[in-house]
Amino acid sequence: MGAHSIQPFQPVVSPPASAIAGWMTNANPPLPHAAMAQGPPGLVQPPNTAAFLKHPRTPTSAPGMDYQTADSEHLMKRMRMGQTDEVSFSGATHPPNIYSQDDIPKSVVRTLSQGSNIMSLDFHPVHQTILLVGTNVGDIAIWEVGSRERIVHRTFKVWEIGTCTVPLQAALMKDATISVNRCLWSPDGSIFGIAFSKHIIDAHVGGVNDIAFSHPNKSLSIITCGDDKTIKVWDATTGQKQYTFEGHDAPVYSVCPHYKESIQFIFSTAIDGKIKAWLYDCLGSRVDYDAPGRWCTTMAYSADGTRLFSCGTSKDGESHLVEWNETEGAIKRTYSGFRKRSLGVVQFDTTKNRFLAAGDEFMIKFWDMDNINILTTTDADGGLPASPRLRFNREGSLLAVTTSDNGIKILANADGQRLVRVLESRAFEGTRVTSQQINANVKAPIVNALGAVSNVSSPIAATPELTDRTLPVVSMSSLAAMDNNRAADIKPKISEDSEKIKCWKLADIVDSAHLKALRLPDPVTTSSKVVRLLYTNSGLAVLALGSNAIHKLWKWTRNERNPSGKSTTSVAPQLWQPANGILMTNETSDSNPEEATACIALSKNDSYVMSASGGKVSLFNMMTFKVMTTFMAPPPAATFLAFHPQDNNIIAIGMEDSSIQIYNVRVDEVKTKLKGHQKKITGLAFSQSLTVLVSSGADAQLCMWSIDGWDKKKSRFIQAPASRTAPLVGDTKVQFHNDQTHLLVVHESQLAIYDSKLECLRSWSPRDALPAPISSAVYSCDGLLVYAGFCDGAVGVFEADSLRLRCRIALTAYMSSSIPSSGPVYPLVIAAHPSEPNQIALGMSDGAVHVVEPSDADSKWGAAPPQENGSLPRITSNPASSNSQASEPPPR
Repeated sequence: MGAHSIQPFQPVVSPPASAIAGWMTNANPPLPHAAMAQGPPGLVQPPNTAAFLKHPRTPTSAPGMDYQTADSEHLMKRMRMGQTDEVSFSGATHPPNIYSQDDIPKSVVRTLSQGSNIMSLDFHPVHQTILLVGTNVGDIAIWEVGSRERIVHRTFKVWEIGTCTVPLQAALMKDATISVNRCLWSPDGSIFGIAFSKHIIDAHVGGVNDIAFSHPNKSLSIITCGDDKTIKVWDATTGQKQYTFEGHDAPVYSVCPHYKESIQFIFSTAIDGKIKAWLYDCLGSRVDYDAPGRWCTTMAYSADGTRLFSCGTSKDGESHLVEWNETEGAIKRTYSGFRKRSLGVVQFDTTKNRFLAAGDEFMIKFWDMDNINILTTTDADGGLPASPRLRFNREGSLLAVTTSDNGIKILANADGQRLVRVLESRAFEGTRVTSQQINANVKAPIVNALGAVSNVSSPIAATPELTDRTLPVVSMSSLAAMDNNRAADIKPKISEDSEKIKCWKLADIVDSAHLKALRLPDPVTTSSKVVRLLYTNSGLAVLALGSNAIHKLWKWTRNERNPSGKSTTSVAPQLWQPANGILMTNETSDSNPEEATACIALSKNDSYVMSASGGKVSLFNMMTFKVMTTFMAPPPAATFLAFHPQDNNIIAIGMEDSSIQIYNVRVDEVKTKLKGHQKKITGLAFSQSLTVLVSSGADAQLCMWSIDGWDKKKSRFIQAPASRTAPLVGDTKVQFHNDQTHLLVVHESQLAIYDSKLECLRSWSPRDALPAPISSAVYSCDGLLVYAGFCDGAVGVFEADSLRLRCRIALTAYMSSSIPSSGPVYPLVIAAHPSEPNQIALGMSDGAVHVVEPSDADSKWGAAPPQENGSLPRITSNPASSNSQASEPPPR
């Protein structure tokens, strides 16, 4: 399937088309299973078994299509004469695989944050690190996984709704959500195809469930299948429909085109478990078989096209991965290792003519093609959904896997790790190349892939010899210069770096002309502070909790100025309130609610929010603002909330009395109570990969707890800067980096990075351009930056790995001086956008909320500081928002 198996221009050892003859005995009607298996098992069948090949014809609906009739007749003649001038295929014994488990990509080298649930992904067939992604909200993205850059992002949009069919208009009015069911590159990578969950114009009636490319007549065609039980073939250049195949009795779930010699055919599977096969002659299916499980099944060939596999899951959750004998239409091998009840439809892929991989049971399972038993498994450091989607790159050195938090993990073997390191280093060196070179060599071919075929730039296809190991932003002359630099004496290198340091200048933004800022509209003016702030997981709204215990929700809507509907400074959102007019208000204690420690946590689907402001913890419905339930009446009061990463019914609740209660909402019971702090809990962060919970308190102490038995593994007081006297006191917040290993620790006196053993790797204390105490800090969604707010109103943007300051944003840059203030105004809390790494929201001490982005001229905040000689080792920044719980888990 996809670019792996559809390689019409690649010379492969093709078995005779008679290899599929046993599957396709008669054109009309298809024979039942028992009759199909009656023929001899050998490759050369009796003449009647090739009846399906007689006189392939050009359908009247597609004039000018030149099917390979002569080749078909030649093949027929050979079969009738019993000639066997090629190696036997299905009856052959494959040589045993010579492999090492080290060939399997299992090391996590990148984590990318897409921001919405990923439905399909596909590596570019030529450029090994270019990844195409489609999501459940219709978004399309292209990532360069080596440089961690999302080089293309397009949201779904119907440009002229009036030109759509009436059923589509009605469907869009009823439900505007359109999901990507499948996305994949064409065999040469010049274009890509997208199958959406709703039909567009007249492609199919209902959803388009799968899409594939083929070359039935040496010209590129697109194959689609859908809910209307049909398979259709389209000319990729003109969009003209060429064939329609009818015969399935249920919606068609997947298609798998292939070819043997000059004979092109298509396998299809429907949700009733039927497998059918079609030639390009509109004479009906040649196959009518039942797939194991009889429900959702996909088929794929090995990379060399000689072995056919399928993987499917039944309605009862039983999954089946099998290899087929094409000659007999029978299952040759069934692979074991699936759990009895898979929690979703299992996805699979093949690589290197050697390995099979499937996503099941919150992990990736690998098989040797010649062995039915599992070879090895990996959970990719945790954070995978029950049935993750996955995709190998063409050479099998990288494996993309979806995560449960709308991200992607890139796994690599040794070759993949070298490839990523080479691309990462060249991306850094590529800053020496002019922007014109970068645009010409990288952005143009990929961006143009979104347009018509005629607009596709040539570098992708023109330079295949550079694809596996070379990032195209660097010319060969630049590479030669880089190699010379590596061989040069160390002294010139040091002087060169020092010159860079001298030339680098901190970006200091002091007025509104150098950024984009929006104060969110609020007709109700109060003196309450914004004490908690977070983006919804979808990035479509911002939720604030005031010190008066009242929540405010701002929603952006889709319109012409904001087609994605995501938060932006270009369009003001609506302060949202349900029709009943009620406010989402927390219970408060008898004391002053303004002095209570507030806490908040949002469910992954943005439907519920859990919150407290000194009184009981309340669970609100985000649509109606109604209270679903309350629990944990004080004393003591809840001061921090964090969902367990593996079970949303379990919540870690930090308390005012310094304890941490592990509470099960479903049974309304405290399972255990953790004690180790001396003052109230002010931060909690889970790491699923380390299977730990890290807590922080107003005692400036960190504690690490095992989430298996809830025993305390370590505790440590944070280190006081040289300018402060120990011991420190005051609120301390924690957030795990996307790598689930490194920990950001925030105190008014410092920002610090700790490792998995709670050892401090590096820290930064207020000084120079940012002398005021720190009020809040958070990782950007891609894990590359740290945003910090200060008590004088400034915001600092730091490199996440080194904590070097790269940009300072003054209060005057994002807040109008005309707004009166009764006291000092500064951001009490910062939230980072879940998918836009350069957008932040600021919750202010005067009750306002500001959304801030770089200016159109500056797409990013400042410039990266140069690496200093002898600096600390770099923390690998994996662009994704993981299951880590941040300061108010996690403010994004």
